[in-house]
Amino acid sequence: MFGFGTQELVVILVIAFFIFGGKKLPEIGAGLGKGLRSFKEGLRDVQSEFNREELDMNPESGKSPEPVQPAKPDITRS
Repeated sequence: MFGFGTQELVVILVIAFFIFGGKKLPEIGAGLGKGLRSFKEGLRDVQSEFNREELDMNPESGKSPEPVQPAKPDITRS
């Protein structure tokens, strides 16, 4: 996950706890979760619109194109 190990994530969470306090962290997490969900839905909408446009431009195929799968990130460490 972005090259962060467990120790780095714990340090970041402790610093965030000191900065924002225990009451704000759940609110911040919920906001981040909603933002990520909205971003993913937007990507799906753009992808489906692209697939529809591709089908409109190529009607002789007679079938809907295969959905484009997003590239999986390389999570191996170097």
